[in-house]
Amino acid sequence: MNKITLIIGIVFIVIGILLYVLILVLKNNKKKSIMSSIDKLTTEKNLIISASLMTELSKAKKLVNNKKTEKQVNEWQKKFEEIEKEDMPKLTDDLLSIENDLELKDYAGAYEKINIAEKDIFHTKAKSIELLGEIKELTESEDRNREAITKLKSIYREIVFKYNKNKNDYSDVSSRIELQFENIDKLFSAFEMSIQNKEYEELGKIVKVLDDMINNISIVIEEAPTIVMMSKMILPKKMKDIKNVSAKMTRDGYNLEYLNIDYNIEETNKKIGEIMDKLNVLNLQDSIFELKTLLDYYEGLYNDFEAEKRGKKEFERGIINITERLSKVTSIVKNLYAEIDNIKDTYDLTDDEVLVIDEINKELISVKDSFKLINDRTLSKVMPYSKLSNECEMVAVNLSKVEDKLETTLKNLGSLKEDEARARDQLYEIKNIINNSKYKIKDYDLPIIPDRFYIELKEALEAVKEINKEIEKKPISIKTLNLRVDTARDLALKLYQTASSTTKTAAMAEMAIVYGNRYRTSNKEVESGLNMASKAFYKGDYKESLEKVLNALNIVEPGIQKKLLSKMES
Repeated sequence: MNKITLIIGIVFIVIGILLYVLILVLKNNKKKSIMSSIDKLTTEKNLIISASLMTELSKAKKLVNNKKTEKQVNEWQKKFEEIEKEDMPKLTDDLLSIENDLELKDYAGAYEKINIAEKDIFHTKAKSIELLGEIKELTESEDRNREAITKLKSIYREIVFKYNKNKNDYSDVSSRIELQFENIDKLFSAFEMSIQNKEYEELGKIVKVLDDMINNISIVIEEAPTIVMMSKMILPKKMKDIKNVSAKMTRDGYNLEYLNIDYNIEETNKKIGEIMDKLNVLNLQDSIFELKTLLDYYEGLYNDFEAEKRGKKEFERGIINITERLSKVTSIVKNLYAEIDNIKDTYDLTDDEVLVIDEINKELISVKDSFKLINDRTLSKVMPYSKLSNECEMVAVNLSKVEDKLETTLKNLGSLKEDEARARDQLYEIKNIINNSKYKIKDYDLPIIPDRFYIELKEALEAVKEINKEIEKKPISIKTLNLRVDTARDLALKLYQTASSTTKTAAMAEMAIVYGNRYRTSNKEVESGLNMASKAFYKGDYKESLEKVLNALNIVEPGIQKKLLSKMES
């Protein structure tokens, strides 16, 4: 028991020592972390007021040559002093406060003040960087703007060279362009004068104006020849050609009023005038786009002209085609009305089957009215052929629907006669099948004809009578007639099948009995089977007779059925 107590005590002591060591390590790590942060923040604080800032501010003071610059430099000096005498001491106090908390081992407070110090240093540094940037705008103004001016002069020389090389392409705009060149030259001179007078705040403004003017004149030099050519040559020539083509087509009977060509030419000339007025003040905004849009419009008119020519050809072909088709359909409908009473007397037509003819006639009248309207518009010459052609095509489509409906109706009416003729032909075939069935059963001299044959014969003959009744009726119901024909045909084929199977079975039974007679004396069991088969044969039960004789013969000749079948077929 004492040993256990001793062990437990030792364990607790070891754990206590480990915890103490751990706490010491953690505190030491926190202390190192805080000290590292203090060093880092101190370094950042010391870099806020850089040598560059003081140097640039000193340069700015030397450049003061007027009240405006002096005022600006004084403001920068105030901002610098604010950073130096107010912000920097406060940052120093913040860092000292952190060191104090560290000595007092107030790590939580130290961390909180580190966060505050980081934010203050960041804001103060931002103020310093902003101030340096503002000062450099003045101190570096000459070098920076001199570099910009050098580039602009290079670009400007190329523009002037291109203009002088192609001066004839600029027509009346040349004087305006050369005046702008003079203004640019004056601004270059003004830049040099500002440097001599140390008016550095003016340099940026001059460079900005020069950049805008050179960029604008560059666009003018690039696009003006195109604008002049399109305005003075291409579009006027295009409009003249369009007007000539339009006048010729109008004389040839085309209606082109819907294109508003005269009005659009007038508006185009106004737009060209506006564009040239803008060009005279070197304003090229949207000019090329507008001119290209106008050119595309006139190019598109050629397509409209071609569409009208195609439309006229298609329209003329359509008129001829529709006229011929209307004449043909009208004639068929007229003949159909003339024959309808006779067809109704001959065949049992439903009201819907007769009504469809009236519907076709109504649709035909509607097509004729539409066609007449197109012809009227053609004579009045108020509608372009492209549209007339489309309307003509719609009439043709509607006429096709009438033709399809008429064709279906004619097929339906024609099928009545075809069904009647087919029924008469099939009646003849059915009678032949019945006669062949009778001949087949009589040709084989059967001792007894089965009752089944006579029953089926009677049914087939009754069905034939029903066909004759339907054919003699007026009007004929084709549906009923077809039903009677199908029934009679099925019964006739059934009768023929009965005659065929009966004679075949009887023939095979008789052949088997004759064949088996050779075994009568040698086998009593075969003899008994042959006797039973013969009795069944003469009673007219040929199937039973065949089964008995085959069973008897299988005793002496297994597989006799195949042998007898091959003999019978041969």
